[in-house]
Amino acid sequence: MYRASRRSISAALRSSAQLRSSVVPSVDATRQSVLGQEDAQKRSPSRWYSSLNGVGGDRVNCTRRTVFALPVSASTLGARNGYLGRTRHEATAVSIDGSELPVEKFEYQAEVSRLMDLIVHSLYSNKEVFLRELISNASDALDKLRFLSVTEPALYKEAVDLDIRIQSDKDNGIIMITDSGIGMTREELVECLGTIAQSGTAKFLQALKDSKEAGVDNNLIGQFGVGFYSAFLVSDKVVVSTKSPKSDKQYVWEGEAGKSSFTIREETDPEKLIPRGTRLTLYLKADAKDFAHPERIQRLVKNYSQFVSFPIYTWQEKGYTKEVEVDEDPADAEKDGEADKTEKKKKTKTVVERYWDWELTNETQPIWLRNPKDVTTEEYNEFYKKTFNEYLDPLASSHFTTEGEVEFRSILFVPAIAPSRRDDILNQKTKNIRLYVKRVFISDDFDGELVRIMKKRLVRKTFDMILGISQSENRDDYDKFWENFGKNLKLGCIEDHPNHKRIAPLLRFFSSQSEEELISLDEYVENMKADQKDIYYIAADSVASARNTPFLEKLLAKDFEVLFLVDPIDEVAIQSLKSYKEKNFVDISKEDLDLGDKNEEKEKEMKEEFGKTCDWIKKQLGDKVASVQISNRLSTSPCVLVSGKFGWSANMERLMKAQTLGDTSSLDYMRSRRVFEINPEHQIIKDLNVACRSSPDNPEALRAIDLLYDAALVSSGFTPENPAELGSKIYDMMGMALSGKWTASSAEVQQPLDRSQRLENPETVEAEVVEPDRAGGHK
Repeated sequence: MYRASRRSISAALRSSAQLRSSVVPSVDATRQSVLGQEDAQKRSPSRWYSSLNGVGGDRVNCTRRTVFALPVSASTLGARNGYLGRTRHEATAVSIDGSELPVEKFEYQAEVSRLMDLIVHSLYSNKEVFLRELISNASDALDKLRFLSVTEPALYKEAVDLDIRIQSDKDNGIIMITDSGIGMTREELVECLGTIAQSGTAKFLQALKDSKEAGVDNNLIGQFGVGFYSAFLVSDKVVVSTKSPKSDKQYVWEGEAGKSSFTIREETDPEKLIPRGTRLTLYLKADAKDFAHPERIQRLVKNYSQFVSFPIYTWQEKGYTKEVEVDEDPADAEKDGEADKTEKKKKTKTVVERYWDWELTNETQPIWLRNPKDVTTEEYNEFYKKTFNEYLDPLASSHFTTEGEVEFRSILFVPAIAPSRRDDILNQKTKNIRLYVKRVFISDDFDGELVRIMKKRLVRKTFDMILGISQSENRDDYDKFWENFGKNLKLGCIEDHPNHKRIAPLLRFFSSQSEEELISLDEYVENMKADQKDIYYIAADSVASARNTPFLEKLLAKDFEVLFLVDPIDEVAIQSLKSYKEKNFVDISKEDLDLGDKNEEKEKEMKEEFGKTCDWIKKQLGDKVASVQISNRLSTSPCVLVSGKFGWSANMERLMKAQTLGDTSSLDYMRSRRVFEINPEHQIIKDLNVACRSSPDNPEALRAIDLLYDAALVSSGFTPENPAELGSKIYDMMGMALSGKWTASSAEVQQPLDRSQRLENPETVEAEVVEPDRAGGHK
């Protein structure tokens, strides 16, 4: 049954229990209209007819019931702009198409015109929702029949199955939607499709006005539908043929877009009679005829109405293969006959035989309506794969009910693999969450107040589900999840500050004690030494680079574990977290590193011993470094170049340089704070300390300082500004170190004799005597 919404949209947004309006007459009104009526005469056995052509206009035998394909002359009307109203005026008898059937004519009220104008031009930007609305109306009609039959079993007298059937003619642009629901009598037809008091239009328009004043999203209001009138989104003409089990007559309602009236007449054509229910025929506009393609209808049903509680059948072309004989060429047959007189099998080929039949489109059941205890893992997996068109089972699922400001049921799934397109995850208007109201798909665009209320609960359940995977005995499951979605969790550290405490336990990194297997922050904290206060990390481009950095020397000596951040996003993610379980994250490549082993007396002695040398080195390096300090992090390297406490690390500087649209003007500012740390225990530094005191202007000593800085620049992960100059310095130092090292003295080297000398002194030439066996061996 078809009529507009009874409820205002503002009320629909406040309660999720009754968001879709009923499109059938009220139960009490229906009962009162039939009290005292006599039972209708018994009809012949029920048959269903198709008013649309089959393949070639032939009769088609269907699996469930016989459907006669009858040719139709489709008179598609031109698209005309206009409004539809629903005020009933005095009926008049007219003649349609030259027939003598009595027809009642009714005029529309102006207020419904406002509704139609709103639907077509403002409320619905997506025209395909018309099918969702009409299927929902058909489902409501079936629901009402099932409800009334509890007290009135006679309503089932035609014994027709409760289902919805959709058939189309793509060539002529016609769609026919048939349900076997409660149907309508003549009075109910006029009341439901022609009376504003029953349509709720005034309340709807007032609710829309109130929503605009309150700033409510109109698109969300439109998603909950206004029922029957959505047919005029795509149709020039709509014909409603309906038969109530409480009446022995079938009536036809006809309306056109752009007309100010509609008509109602009795159906007398025996070929168009239906046992019970309503048949809605849409004559599509010229620009909407593509909706009549059977494949598109099936796709729309699966998208919007897949979980409707009644079966929905669509008229689809099918095929099966069979073997047929192939006529042989006479010449080949004669040749074969001469070669072999024995009997041979006839040649065949495989062909596809085409036919049309009904196909069940909504096979998947809405398992979210069931108790989670009654649903098996196999059922969840099957539901997931059918709903989201996946071929792998999900890694996890969560089925729950939420009560409070908004009551809703949810099932969340964690995919086994990430989408092929990463923006499907990063896009805020993702299509991975689908909102259903009364089993009907409403939206996958999660904006607005309603979704904001639901978001907290959904996010919390999602984190609980992922945490369950990470704590599973099967470690491979979380390894798969991390491989596919690890970067998204790290991105959450940057963008989702309120959920830091939920994200941090899910992070995984390599470390100095676990280079082959990822570890969690919880595992790191458990392995911390008693005298370790902070969580240490180093950012690099690979595990190998992190392992060989000089910053690790003292920490490895103290057996402190260091996290290796080798993903470009890792460093920013960790800096956003700042701490975990009251342990601060510390970058070991930054200045002022505190390893908890400070010795003030020793530091004072070192400053007295090497303080002048530090000033000397700083004077030679100039603005290349901010300061020169004595290091407490080195054990085998002579020096290292560390970043300022609030500046970029070497890894971050490398990443920022690689940015296509990066601001190069900030590079000098962020990298200006570099500290040159020296290891006073290293022999090179001890030699420079002597040079500083004895000959501070010695060119070789000053050149050694420059080379030492360049070496520290490279070993610390920075990029030299002038690699060619660095190479030249290395070559010079090699030349100085290797000069004359392998050159022999002239006295030890014998000059070779020339030919004349050899002839004058024949005794100096000795011949080698070769034994026969040896000579034969060299052949």
